[in-house]
Amino acid sequence: MELRHQFDLDTLLNCISMARSTFYYYSKKASLPDKYEQVKIQINKVYHAHKGRFGYRRITLQLKRVGMAINHKTVFRLMGEMRLKSLIRIKKYRSYRGKLGKIAPNILNRNFKANQPMQKWATDVTEFKVKGKKLYLSPIIDLFNQEIISYELTDRPVFKGVLDMLKKVLPQARNTSQLVLHSDQGWQYQMPKYQQLLKANGIIQSMSRKGNCLDNAIIENFFGTLKSELFYLNEYESTDQLKKDINDYIWYYNKERIKLNLNGMSPMEYRAHYNKSNTKFV
Repeated sequence: MELRHQFDLDTLLNCISMARSTFYYYSKKASLPDKYEQVKIQINKVYHAHKGRFGYRRITLQLKRVGMAINHKTVFRLMGEMRLKSLIRIKKYRSYRGKLGKIAPNILNRNFKANQPMQKWATDVTEFKVKGKKLYLSPIIDLFNQEIISYELTDRPVFKGVLDMLKKVLPQARNTSQLVLHSDQGWQYQMPKYQQLLKANGIIQSMSRKGNCLDNAIIENFFGTLKSELFYLNEYESTDQLKKDINDYIWYYNKERIKLNLNGMSPMEYRAHYNKSNTKFV
């Protein structure tokens, strides 16, 4: 377009082997207003608000929540044009089929579906390394809505961290029946005091088969999500800095991070919807 005022148009078109009709088609198209301008503004807003953690599917859901009914394929195309891409890459877990636990049976048996809160919980411990120091996160997740209902952060893999995590959530368990708490065969969960605390509060203990992380896939997926969306995206100088970010992330995860398998709601929104309707929806 800029060279058109300096050279003959037919000469320019011959140089690039373009028909005159094609030139005028794209010239007219370039002068038209962008009908997706407002959509792009909102896409950009959502993308950066969630720090690049959302891909096109979650962004599509967020757009619908503000009244922009747009196809996910269009969002995918527009994000490509805007050079916006989710920073998250799913990491696959590998496992082997092990023996059944001796401390407690595998009651959950990979049946992760719960049709109401306080029915099935899962727990585990994960480790972070920062500048030669370590940090351990021990959470409990409710399988109904994948909400983190309790957690502890400790500088060492101590039993007290697991006990404190459990004690914080016990008041919620006292009015329930047939509540199952699932874990792997970690030494913490084989401690007599841990088992006694569960039994005293009417909680049924369930344990994965030895060395089989897929038996506890929901909590493993949470760890993978947390590390992909937070830990791997940042350079940490201290465990104190990481502690603060993990606290902030868990709040964000529970309250704001929408999930496709929760009808486009966050864990807390999903639970609130269940409590309001008082119906068991899938």
